[in-house]
Amino acid sequence: MSQSTVKTAQSSGLFIWTAEHLKAATAQLKGQWIGLETTDNERLTATRIITDTRKIEPGDIYLAIVGEKFDGHSFVEAAVDKGAVAVIISQPVADLGVPQLQVEDTRLAFGQIAAYRRQQHPNLKVIALTGSSGKTTVKEMLRHIFTQVEGAHSFEQNTTLVTRGNLNNDFGVPMMLLELEQQHRYAVLELGANHVGEIAYTAAMVKPDVACILNIGTAHLGEFGGRDNIAKTKAEIYQPLTEASTAVVPFDDDYTQQLTAAAKKYTSNVSHFGWQQLEGAKLPEVYATEVKTTALQSRFKLHFSKEATEVEVTLPMSGEHNVSNALAAAACAYAAGITTEVIASGLSQATSSKGRLGRQTLGKHQIIDDTYNANPNSMRAAADVLAAQTGYKILVLGDIGELGEASRDEHNKLGQAIAKNSVDLLLCAGEFAKDTVAGAKSQGMQQAYDFDTKAELLPKLQAVLTEHNEQQQSCTLLFKGSRSTTMETLIDDLLSAEG
Repeated sequence: MSQSTVKTAQSSGLFIWTAEHLKAATAQLKGQWIGLETTDNERLTATRIITDTRKIEPGDIYLAIVGEKFDGHSFVEAAVDKGAVAVIISQPVADLGVPQLQVEDTRLAFGQIAAYRRQQHPNLKVIALTGSSGKTTVKEMLRHIFTQVEGAHSFEQNTTLVTRGNLNNDFGVPMMLLELEQQHRYAVLELGANHVGEIAYTAAMVKPDVACILNIGTAHLGEFGGRDNIAKTKAEIYQPLTEASTAVVPFDDDYTQQLTAAAKKYTSNVSHFGWQQLEGAKLPEVYATEVKTTALQSRFKLHFSKEATEVEVTLPMSGEHNVSNALAAAACAYAAGITTEVIASGLSQATSSKGRLGRQTLGKHQIIDDTYNANPNSMRAAADVLAAQTGYKILVLGDIGELGEASRDEHNKLGQAIAKNSVDLLLCAGEFAKDTVAGAKSQGMQQAYDFDTKAELLPKLQAVLTEHNEQQQSCTLLFKGSRSTTMETLIDDLLSAEG
């Protein structure tokens, strides 16, 4: 990278990686340069470290990740051909022509490099989130809150880094950290887990100032073998906290006491959020009263016990679960030093992302797209949202994945819960559709039908809509299922048939 290019990158807020930076970052993995001359040591600079050769551009550094089903070392030569100026490997490649940083384990090196990158931002406020549901919504709420902070609303610079999509594992979190730029003042990072120890690993990497658990549900129940293990795994997010940090804990959760105890091992600054169980003498630090939810929004008074203050919030999202999400976002932002007025302003402008209760019309009918993902808790919350709507209410569900041996029982319980709500018609597709419908019918819901596939469900749905069109009646349809079920394709089929 030429001096002029370096200056341009620095003025743009990009971090400049040097050979010394990378050696220091990988010291624990015995990082040593091969084929690096003294002159190269001074000249070797880059702004990007890339793990996918398809994204390599001239001047990048290539990191050869080794996974269960692939080995990035197979693409080292291709990376150099595309312009990589150096590579990070565990197995040196002969006659490569560019410097090679050899480390003991490239995947661990990725994490070490990301942790080093985080350390270059001592003034960055980092909020780490985990939980069984609501993470994406809370991320977006925090993004809107931080946008309201003075200076950030100019949009001239993006001052907040927020996890994209599902980049929340031991590979995705480092990818996000490597996107940090000098203008970032806040980072909202989601930490997920498929196994015990994964959140401990990523939390140590991001070193959060505020660590929040949203809830302990039954997502990934089959992988962890029970909610107790889920709670223990989620609580790993508190491990890197210090007395200067804040742990945010749900007040309304079955595991509130356990999570509070886990957090207090690392910091005395523990903040609770909630609103449904406020009978006791002790109130959470952030709570809501006078909650009113409608088909399109939620109104409530947002209280901060520490200051004994309250602000009015009109949240442009429906559903009681989104009130809880807003409280979590408020608690995190407050712990990060944001004023109560700014928090309320940010929440009033928060919007759902695609597949998260998004709305569109189909003739006189309303479609609610909540297809991004699903777990038992979010399925019940979706049914509550639908129950608050107008017209004939149709709930279209796919299976919930990753429940293991509890799958049939959880789907049956889901059906029972739906039957107790104001839903007119339940249509389910998938392996466990029969279990959901059986649960609904056991509680007296007759208009519930199961189908093996979405293709079999579609004609029934179209027939119902045709019938209501003929009767000049409007319907509200809510679609939801785990990501693997791609329930959004049903919405596409309906819209394309209408077009």
